[in-house]
Amino acid sequence: MNQEIFEKNYTMSSLHKAIKVLKAFSKDEPSLSLTELSKKTGISISSLQRFVSTFVYEGFLHKDERTKRYQLGHSLLYLGNLVKEESSLIIVAEPILKKLNEEIGESVSMNIIDGLERRCILNYDSTYPLSTKMFVGDTSPLYAGASSKILLAFMPNVEEYVENISLERITDKTILSKEQLLTELKDIHIQRFAKSNSERVRGACSVSAPILNASQQIIASVTLVIPEVRYSDYDENLLIETIQSVALEIEKQLY
Repeated sequence: MNQEIFEKNYTMSSLHKAIKVLKAFSKDEPSLSLTELSKKTGISISSLQRFVSTFVYEGFLHKDERTKRYQLGHSLLYLGNLVKEESSLIIVAEPILKKLNEEIGESVSMNIIDGLERRCILNYDSTYPLSTKMFVGDTSPLYAGASSKILLAFMPNVEEYVENISLERITDKTILSKEQLLTELKDIHIQRFAKSNSERVRGACSVSAPILNASQQIIASVTLVIPEVRYSDYDENLLIETIQSVALEIEKQLY
């Protein structure tokens, strides 16, 4: 279904805007002014004032009266903890990914599709001084990087996504040809793994595998992220086998 038709017939525009306000906050920008929120969301100041006043009242945003800046409130922390405690995916994946992180010492993450982006929902940092940082809540386009492309490859409307998305250069290795991207996504779907080198973050190499449900639909991706200078220390085929094995282990415990 076309995204425009879906939004017109099945969503509430005011609620959609409210969610955009909450999603405007990030690890890099945990505090935003009303003007900054307006620029990030495209919502007028007058409309934003109603949204943020309601969110502050309900505890989803906190307003610093001295600086007039906003940040996410404790009500979201409470709801987030409920999700974490009740999510079978996270409950199952946490010990498995933590074990992999401890054994290999490299960054391990789990990601999902959130709208038209990849969002990190679980992460264990590398134990090495030199590492690529990933934070829970981080987002990125679905067309760049192994953790994203594995999700995109199994997305049911992948051709429609690629047709309508604008491929923007993130690094000098980001794929900008839609034909090339679709070809690679078909290979990823067949092989059940994706790999990348500096497509999204310069100097970062990744291998990723899908977590699928019983109907072979994508749920999440699990990913190993290793700095390029250390990647050659590993057997790439073994890395791929390892991340695929971890994904299958999570699948088996889920279903």
